[in-house]
Amino acid sequence: MREDLLHFIWKTQKFTTNKLESSKGEQVQVLLPGNHNHKGGPDFFNSKIVINNQIWVGNVEIHLKSSDWYAHSHELDDKYDNVILHVVWEDDIAVFRKDKTEIPTLVLKSIVPDELLNSYQGLLNNSKRKFINCEKNFSEMDSFLLENWYHNLYFERLEQKTSLVFSLLEQTNNDWEKVLFTMLLKNFGLNLNSDSFYSLAQALDFSIVRKLQNNTLGLESVLFGMSGLLDKPELTDTYYLELKKEFNYQSIKFELRTKHVQSPEMFGLRPHNFPTIRLSQIANLYSLNHNLFDDLINSNSVTRMESILKVSASDYWKSHFTFGKESKVSSKTMTKNLIDLLIINTVIPLKFCYAKKHGKEINDELIGLISTLKPESNFIITGFDKIGEKTFNALESQSKIQLYNCYCTKNECLKCFIGVKLLNRNT
Repeated sequence: MREDLLHFIWKTQKFTTNKLESSKGEQVQVLLPGNHNHKGGPDFFNSKIVINNQIWVGNVEIHLKSSDWYAHSHELDDKYDNVILHVVWEDDIAVFRKDKTEIPTLVLKSIVPDELLNSYQGLLNNSKRKFINCEKNFSEMDSFLLENWYHNLYFERLEQKTSLVFSLLEQTNNDWEKVLFTMLLKNFGLNLNSDSFYSLAQALDFSIVRKLQNNTLGLESVLFGMSGLLDKPELTDTYYLELKKEFNYQSIKFELRTKHVQSPEMFGLRPHNFPTIRLSQIANLYSLNHNLFDDLINSNSVTRMESILKVSASDYWKSHFTFGKESKVSSKTMTKNLIDLLIINTVIPLKFCYAKKHGKEINDELIGLISTLKPESNFIITGFDKIGEKTFNALESQSKIQLYNCYCTKNECLKCFIGVKLLNRNT
């Protein structure tokens, strides 16, 4: 038995009888089960219960066993003083308030229908499950209702992403341009070099980036040098030496410190994702766009955002992936896939935060933007595509990533619209 199932049973009042009794034989009638509380304190607020013909308004606490009340030290917490009913699966001990009055206890074990328990166990213990618990029934969900759930999941995921943005705003005294630079650099690193590039952004005073926007070589040298990519004394490559000389100059001028910067990785990366290429691209992005934050935040179309972000690495990198080693000439322009990831993970979260800070509602605009982007490609999206309709856009892929990571893998089926629909349908 899981406590989240008891919450579901209480919220939906799925009992085998309307004639409820407490463990002491008191008549119990539920007028209002209350509002489910997902934070600290009792599980349900503002419940309305009739106990022996007396109406009580207060809170309800739910546990697997009555003794959990004391195991969780609720008797010492003022937030639980207004609990009017203790709902449990097993009643193993009497529970008292601070004033020594006993809290009525409702035992669920004997009044929950077997079909509900069997359906829930079947959902969690599907021996044939390969991907998620409800994969056999996922395709049966109503597409309109599923679309609404996806919208909720997307904004839930967006809220999680914006926690970093608000933290950075606090650190930088609301310097939106510095926050954009930090988020962009972090996401330019993709999965492998995300932490490394983030440490670089944190270590580099953004005022230096502003001062070097007209000096691409200077900005490149700072990004390369602080990342430790200019620490190869054996190299005699002309461009490398030029960058190293420039970095030495900028280091003295701006008193640069590199001790907190994590070295980027190259092993396991495709050459076009090498840190050399990515750092050159972001240096050129800032050299070409002196009002990058304003340009992106005021863009109301993906096409416009893509045109701003579509930049190339410096000319040297057309025939190189690393210093001193020539390669076949190829374009080092940012791909549409990378640009779209930057829009998904940087631009849209920033627009969302900026609107919230200024008291504006732009949810419909954000849905329009994310819906025009292609879906990401990963094992989560592949898994969902196999059991349901093909993922159509980035709104759906972001929602499915949130669904999988925060619900499916944690067996949080009773907090999921799909799981609740399936359980209600079968009981």
